[in-house]
Amino acid sequence: MSVSTVGVPQHPARAQLQALCTRVIDWQRGLLPAASDDVRSAAVLILFGVLDNAPADSDGPVSADLDVLLQRRAATLRSHPGQISFPGGRIETGDTDAVDAALREAREETGLDPAGVEVLGTLPEAPLAASSHVVTPVLGWWQHPSRVAAVDHAETVEVFRVPVADLVNPANRITSVRHYGARTFRAPAFTLAASDTLLWGFTGVLLSRIFDELGWAEPWDAAREVEV
Repeated sequence: MSVSTVGVPQHPARAQLQALCTRVIDWQRGLLPAASDDVRSAAVLILFGVLDNAPADSDGPVSADLDVLLQRRAATLRSHPGQISFPGGRIETGDTDAVDAALREAREETGLDPAGVEVLGTLPEAPLAASSHVVTPVLGWWQHPSRVAAVDHAETVEVFRVPVADLVNPANRITSVRHYGARTFRAPAFTLAASDTLLWGFTGVLLSRIFDELGWAEPWDAAREVEV
């Protein structure tokens, strides 16, 4: 999806995100467990934009008006129930590529109008071992935001925009601890103060690594742990 940006002042974060798509990212360094050989392909839309009526200035590494689109999965789902996630899903036969799949899933899950999204590029595939998928993250810039809400409450119960400045705030950073049999998996996570919710797992790892790569992250106390 291509959106004309001629004559439109560009947010500084947009150029940084676009440049990130040219880098090689080793997601294993972000503490994601490797997927098995029997995996399916999927895609997620990581959509950044500018919050309405938010100040552009900030004392931190990112401006206060920058946000990212997230959703809460239904608690009744078999895979990743109740977790905060990006819009996305499996790449279907009718999809031309990962970008097409990510935009289709975002439209189906949140009501997003893909015409308002400028696709900046894709990041390297990331393993999602818990559900045997390999996921292509699609980075987008919300040039013309549209109304979003949960479309099918059997899959998604809430759709919301979160200020990136809140996510990178050290007070909202935490380490999630998950036990898989004899193995213990620790990974970066975030607390969402507005909804008293923990953002962890695949989505938390991807966001944490993206913030690290872009130099947006601030030093935080990884010794603060919570079991999930």
